[in-house]
Amino acid sequence: MTLAEIVFTKKKLAEKYGVEGKVAGRYVEAGYSVKMKFPTPKGTVSFVAKKESTILAVDVIYGSVNVGRSMVETIAEKARSINAKPILVLYGSGPVLLDDAKTAARELGVEIRRVR
Repeated sequence: MTLAEIVFTKKKLAEKYGVEGKVAGRYVEAGYSVKMKFPTPKGTVSFVAKKESTILAVDVIYGSVNVGRSMVETIAEKARSINAKPILVLYGSGPVLLDDAKTAARELGVEIRRVR
């Protein structure tokens, strides 16, 4: 993908999907192909990113929300159902990660990233 195509794709994702599209645009820039609002047997994830043999199931959380153990367990189940690596993205300074969510993420192998 050329630089112009990447910039165009990032812009279109941000316009169409808002915050989730902005985060997906970062993955496009890193060389991943992205499918938005991907349905899994356990529910829908924000997007799935693929690059070579790596598959990532990414859920984006934004707004003023307390992220607890249940949210971490949910993304882990969704990712497990499609054989992907679970990633939970906290967008902005609104979402607060609770201590029990941190321990659950370590136990279940969920990677937590903060994007500002």
